[in-house]
Amino acid sequence: MMDLEKIQQHRGQVILQFAIPSIIAMVLVSMITIVDGFFIGNYIGTEGLAAVNLGLPIVYLYLAIGLMIAVGGISIAGRLLGAGEKEHSNHVFCQTIAFCIVVTFALTMVMLFLLHPISDWFQTNAVTREFFTLYYGILIFELPLMVIGSALDMFIRGEGNPVFVMGINIITVVLNIVFDYIFVVPLSLGVTGIAWASLLSVAIVLIIRIFYFIRYSKIFKFESFQFNKRVLKETIFNGGSEFIGELSMCLSMTAYNYVVLKNAGVEGLAAFTIIGYVSYIFSMIIVGFGQGIVPIISFSYGAKQYLLSEQVRNTTIKMVVGAALAVFGFMSLTTRWYCGLFSDSQVVVQLVTPGLRLQMSSFAFAGVNTIASFYFTSIGKAKESAIISASRGLVVLMIAIFTLPALLGITGVWLVSLTTESVTLLFSLLYIKRYKNEK
Repeated sequence: MMDLEKIQQHRGQVILQFAIPSIIAMVLVSMITIVDGFFIGNYIGTEGLAAVNLGLPIVYLYLAIGLMIAVGGISIAGRLLGAGEKEHSNHVFCQTIAFCIVVTFALTMVMLFLLHPISDWFQTNAVTREFFTLYYGILIFELPLMVIGSALDMFIRGEGNPVFVMGINIITVVLNIVFDYIFVVPLSLGVTGIAWASLLSVAIVLIIRIFYFIRYSKIFKFESFQFNKRVLKETIFNGGSEFIGELSMCLSMTAYNYVVLKNAGVEGLAAFTIIGYVSYIFSMIIVGFGQGIVPIISFSYGAKQYLLSEQVRNTTIKMVVGAALAVFGFMSLTTRWYCGLFSDSQVVVQLVTPGLRLQMSSFAFAGVNTIASFYFTSIGKAKESAIISASRGLVVLMIAIFTLPALLGITGVWLVSLTTESVTLLFSLLYIKRYKNEK
């Protein structure tokens, strides 16, 4: 259970108590993708890396829906817990998970008919297209399970048990590594083996999560509920900024793939994939911070401790900026070693080396923008959160994608993130200042 007095007296400690398990959990989730990339790059080749990257918009589409539902639901449930309405909070939990199940599996039914048209649209070589359809033909059945598991994790954190989330994500990664090795090396199943490894590892751990709510959960329980349209509308509205952010990533990744293929071909797309793994890990770090503080901020705000919720936000921003600087320093020293984990192509290495440094220059700004968006979602200020997410994930980003590479070639691709996050930072600081003045 949340303890308001402890949050007030030991703010930094409580933030880390919730954020570190969330960060570890999110980084472990990203490690599944990176481990897949390691096996693909070393046992399948450059076309395999390019094929996986071509389908990332599909992954971001599922994440968009999942984050919208989960963050919107836990934001409502957290405020209700803070106000002492435990039963009503549990009804929100049940409706949130049910809605998540229905929507994600409906999306999978649609995606079954779209995979081949999507692969043909990019007009890359036949080998890359074949890898794409084989891999994502299986993965679209794994993605709903991943999203449902992530939603359940939000509520496990919401009742004060983030360490459990960290533990089950460790299990997921270990299972994924074991299955990747078995399916790719001894069984030689190629990209289909990679996809099956992800599906099986996620399915096994989802069963563990469900058992937790049946047997051990102290607040949120599976039970019958009456569908509430008002809660549904508020869930979608509160989580709208996260939906916009991830959907924008879906659209922008599609644009990225098109521009990179046009400027640097399959090798450029492989380099972009390798650089993207570092960006993905850091985005998981800051999302982990965000998910960790959502229940703290929403609980504090529900208890009318408005200043405390702002202090939690400010402390978290300092932490994510420090994390950005640490990642930049470490990866700057290990770039060539890191690239060698995935490819021995000198063309790819030469593209990754300058691109990674430029990409990482945006990390500190991205951290501030992400935490600001999570903060406004947590206190029910969906409009401000949506504008921040739309700026960094769609409007400014799309303008940068189609202008900078046209002017600067592949260097322009690496400058897109820095430009986008810098402009978005102005919106984040403006809204933080405006809301502080209003209070």
